[in-house]
Amino acid sequence: MTAGKQKSARPAASAKRRHLLSTAWRLFYRDGYRTVGIDTLLAEADVAKMTLYNHFASKEDLIVAVIQRRSDEVLDGLVGAVKAAGRSPERRLLAVFDWLKTLFASDDFKGCAFVRALSEYPDPGHPIHHAAWTHKLAVRKMLAVLAAEAGVKDPGALADALRLLIDGALVAAHATRSAKPAIVARQAAANLLKAAR
Repeated sequence: MTAGKQKSARPAASAKRRHLLSTAWRLFYRDGYRTVGIDTLLAEADVAKMTLYNHFASKEDLIVAVIQRRSDEVLDGLVGAVKAAGRSPERRLLAVFDWLKTLFASDDFKGCAFVRALSEYPDPGHPIHHAAWTHKLAVRKMLAVLAAEAGVKDPGALADALRLLIDGALVAAHATRSAKPAIVARQAAANLLKAAR
């Protein structure tokens, strides 16, 4: 095989991988990680089993990749919301909750994919649990940085409280199919920020 042919094969493989990840995300998010079987995924993606296993060693590896990809998307969305909020440290921190309100109002919102992964794979040593918890820790880290920028005395403590607010809002929004929990959480976050200064 020539170098030119190798180069043209890579984008195709990459496209197949992206297609598998997109299909898997849609099915896992809609129906649950454990519920969706490999045969269902292959039928929906319209790919052969060999194609799947050329990209992922197992269903668990695929789930981890889906969670990592979704984590990147969520974190990118949060970073974008924070940047768009301008220079005010308070507005930047509260922009996280404005982003949540937009997420909750979306027709595609079906709860927290990371909480679902943690509940379906409760063993902390499991790679899927670890991938989901890594996302939660990344959000907490972002909140701690924003809290430090806002001049609070204990950024870590505020980040922990805000992360709990976010998780509670995610569950409530899913249960009620409403964006209101983001509004309530934003006000609570503003109160916590004020008290922490």
